[in-house]
Amino acid sequence: MSLTTASPLEDFKVPVRLKLSGLWASVMSCYIYGDFLGLYRPGDIQGILDGAGLLGPSSQGSLLAVATLIAVPAVMIFLSLVLIPALARWMNILVGAILTVIVLMTIPGSWAFYILLSAIEAVLQLLVIWYAWRWPRRSQ
Repeated sequence: MSLTTASPLEDFKVPVRLKLSGLWASVMSCYIYGDFLGLYRPGDIQGILDGAGLLGPSSQGSLLAVATLIAVPAVMIFLSLVLIPALARWMNILVGAILTVIVLMTIPGSWAFYILLSAIEAVLQLLVIWYAWRWPRRSQ
């Protein structure tokens, strides 16, 4: 049986809020796995044990900064679903743009796995911006 002669599969229009939330969940998965895989680079575990952090020596301040940066897209999964539409739209556009710039700034000199995940993250965040920008208007 070919794909064109089979009975059509049931489908429905996915609301923009669910698309945005799903995109943020995908972004977070890439962030998490990128950080996890980074632990397998030679010397990284020893660097952590020696107190080296992403922003210099590990400290409460540097870890708080990184935690805040990572918390933003995690929280956007929920906020995309519950904020009033106008605020959700602009938050998605703004956060998506800022995080895309940050991700692109981390690519130079990175290992291939990190470049791949960063490219995926950038595309997903650009899709966040695209869907939020094109958020459908309510018909009057």
